[in-house]
Formats: sequence, structure tokens, C-alpha cells
Amino acid sequence: MDEPIRISLVEHFETLEEPRIERSKLHNLIDIIVIAVCGAICGADSWVEIAEFGKAKEEWLGKVLELPNGIPAHDTFGRGFRRLDPEQFQLRFLEWVPAVFRVTEGPVVAVDGKQLRGSHDQGPGKSAIHRVSAWASHHRLVLGQLKVEEKSNQIKAIPALLELLDLKAGIVTTDAMGCQKAIAQSVLSTGGDYLFALKENHPQLYEEGHDLFTLAHQEQFRHVRPDFFETTSKGHGRIETRRGWSISDPTSLNVLRDRDQWPGLQTLGMLISERSVAGHTSTDTHDFISSLPSDARRLLDGARSHWSIENGLHWVLDVSFREDFSRVRMDHAAHTFAILRHLALNLLKQERSAKVGVKAKRLKAALSQDYLLKVLSQ
Repeated sequence: MDEPIRISLVEHFETLEEPRIERSKLHNLIDIIVIAVCGAICGADSWVEIAEFGKAKEEWLGKVLELPNGIPAHDTFGRGFRRLDPEQFQLRFLEWVPAVFRVTEGPVVAVDGKQLRGSHDQGPGKSAIHRVSAWASHHRLVLGQLKVEEKSNQIKAIPALLELLDLKAGIVTTDAMGCQKAIAQSVLSTGGDYLFALKENHPQLYEEGHDLFTLAHQEQFRHVRPDFFETTSKGHGRIETRRGWSISDPTSLNVLRDRDQWPGLQTLGMLISERSVAGHTSTDTHDFISSLPSDARRLLDGARSHWSIENGLHWVLDVSFREDFSRVRMDHAAHTFAILRHLALNLLKQERSAKVGVKAKRLKAALSQDYLLKVLSQ
């Protein structure tokens, strides 16, 4: 007789509070959750597809789960996730990530928001869900996510998300919208450092910092001694050169009139990216503030790592998981399905034996039970 298959999902999610009434419990909640995760890994993007996946893999799933009444119907999956407490589900996710995946100290954690465009419902006047996610760029791992409450905004949600994370001396990066004093304080309070993009939404700080670098360039840095680092990459007919400067000299930073209002601010940074394609050259300039000591190499690494949240997380969710096309929306279902996708994505990203993209890994997992087990065995 085959030994039962053990996977980490069961031990971390089996203690979720049961949202269903006793007489309607024909299926174990943990069975519903694990089948849904497996379905999401294998390309199922709706309750109907998850139920069909379960029926096709019932014999194999019986080695992992109890399945007292076979595979649940698609309505059972829908009702279960609609009623599931999203905060509890999220907390189990937050506990599961560090228990299963190795996250080294000092990760670069990109924080950014994304809207679930298909989650709106015009009938009851329900707007689309917006959530913020924390992405460990070098580890290619979702550390956590938080729904932005209606009539609130991303700026208020980010500190609440950071409070849930163990940053382990990590570096938190945000775009210009996240460049806020309250968020800077939240990062420092959780034991991390920040690297924030600086733009015109803080006009005085932006102008003073940008002018400092502009004047320093014009004077060829005779009076300012920044740290400097440069990288060049080539590929696909493109040459890209990135040059970074960082300044933490207190005398130079005195030009920032409200510097003392920014918790921990000790460095200004500038990054200039020059891209040449087919004889055409374009240049972009980006400004930053940071609580880190002056280190241009770290500035370049942090800035580039932040941009990976777009193609490593948001783009993959849209293209490989078709998140923006999902019409899952009743009660808590849109929120819990979003966490479900993050569970599946983390497992797929961390399985590295298959040298293909996430979409191809989903297909391979659907075709090969051995590969699906390898994905689940992280």
C-alpha cells in the first residue's frame, strides 16, 4: 500500500476557523483549500475549473486528503472561499511563507499596489478590490498582501502590511506614491530601512534634492563627494547603462529644509539610465531618498529590484493567471482567491528544476503528477 503523501499546506492551513454551519459540512475545509491550491497551480482559474481538476485527479488527491465525500462541487468551492475569513487566511499565508521558504536576512522588499479589475460588481455598487503586496525581489517570493479598504487608500494600507512582516533588516522600496513620512516611520519601526522613489508629489523635497545633484554635476562634483557606481548590460540589440550617485554628507543635506521631518533620512540618491536601441538613445533620471548610509551600488540594486515587482509579480498574475479577467467577486471570494493565486505563484516560482516560465510550469504540473508533487513539496 502506498504511503500517504504529506505536504506543508495541510499542517499550516488545517487550523483555519470553519466558516460553514455544521449540517452543510460534507467536505473537510482543508480538502477544499488544498484542492483549490493544486488546481490554481495546474491552470484552473475559476471554481468550475478547480472542481473539474479535482474530479480528474481524485485518485491522486485521495493519497493526500481524506475526501470523505469525494470531490466537492464547484458551488461548494465558491461558498467555502466566499465565507472564509480573509484575515485568517492571510495570517496563515504569512506564517507559511517563512516556515517553508528560506528568506535570508536583509531582503529587498518591493511594496506596490494592484487592482483586481474583474472584482467589481455594478449591481450592488461594489468597486474593484485594490491590494498592496510585499515582494521579496531577490527571492522571487510574495511575503504578504493586504486589501485596501473601501474609502481608504494605498498610503494607509502599506504601514498596516509592514506591521505583519518580519523584515529582518530588509530594505523596503516603494514608488513615489509610497514616499510618505508615515510609511518611512513604519519601515524603521519594523527593523528595516527604506529606499523611496522621489517625485513631484513632494515638490519642495524633490526640487531641493534634484537641484543638489544638478548643481553637483555641473560643478563636476568639486564640492560634493558622492558615492558612485555604474553598470552596463547588453542583450536583444539593446545596451543599457545605469549610473548611480548617493550623498549622505550632512552639510550637503542641509539644503533640505524639512529633512528633520523625515524619519531616519540620511541619503539622497540619483539614478540615470541610458538605453540605446537601433542607434536611438533615451535617458531617464530617477531620484530617491533613503534611511541607508550612502552606497550607490545598493541604490542601483534596490531601484532595479523594485521594478521587478511589475514583471515578476503583477505581470505574471495578469498574463499567466489571467487575474484581471477573473469574475470571482461574491463576498470575500475575490480577496481569498487573490491569496490563493499568491500561494500557487510562490510554489511555482520556488520550483527551479523546470527552466521555463510560470505558464509552462502550470501546464507541466497539470500533465505530470510527479511534477505537481515536486511543486507542492517546497
